Amino acid sequence: MDLSKALEIATLSDKGMVRSHNEDAVLANAVSGFVVLADGMGGYNAGEVASGMATALLGSELEKSFTEREPFRVEPDGRSWARVVLATEIARANGAIHQAAQSQPQYAGMGTTLVTAVFHNNTVTVAHIGDSRLYRLRGEEFGPITRDHSLLQEQIDSGMITVEQARHSQNKNLVTRALGIDPAVEPEIHDHAVLPGDIYLLCSDGLNDMVEDEEIAMTLQALAANLELCATQLVQMANDNGGRDNVSVILVRVREAFAAPSRGGWWARLLAWFK
Repeated sequence: MDLSKALEIATLSDKGMVRSHNEDAVLANAVSGFVVLADGMGGYNAGEVASGMATALLGSELEKSFTEREPFRVEPDGRSWARVVLATEIARANGAIHQAAQSQPQYAGMGTTLVTAVFHNNTVTVAHIGDSRLYRLRGEEFGPITRDHSLLQEQIDSGMITVEQARHSQNKNLVTRALGIDPAVEPEIHDHAVLPGDIYLLCSDGLNDMVEDEEIAMTLQALAANLELCATQLVQMANDNGGRDNVSVILVRVREAFAAPSRGGWWARLLAWFK
């Protein structure tokens, strides 16, 4: 099922104002209906290698899997094919990055965050690891639909600090889960209903660490008609506020519904015969 008419996608990645090179990576496939964003970590260019491996491996395998079988098909265990493929391919990518880090000294300790979204049958299946986020703008309502895997989020959840205190914390970049660091990792995967007019924002922490959610929401609402301009403005805002990290954004606007085609069945064919 070609989703390029139902989805409008814009991507942008920038090294920011402080870093010498960009360790983020982004990928979008409008036809197959998925997007991937990764924020790499590690010495020298190892973070760039990890995020590049994550997006390239997931991009090729998701496209292949969804060409062979539609993501909305339900498997015997009750999961959608999208969820099965995401879990399987994220595990494989984790293994590949971990193996590269173990076998090549210059890549020791490299890893990456990950947030990926697969659109199918008026649903988005979201998988994430680390503190890269996915936000949704629906009408006037804006907010994250992922929850960071970070020390800061754990401190908020336990009541140790408030959300306001977290904004000024020095521990913003300490993630509790990352792709490629350990032999195995557990991605968080959830399904969310999609409505025409929704705008989804995937971003590395270089955006939300530099720009308050309220400002992000106002920018999306003001520039919703031009996603390319909106992406440029978001990155510019992060850089204007200091640009201390690489900043990457993927914007997805839902133009129209994309329900899975009905297969009918013998009962539907019988009813049609009597009409």
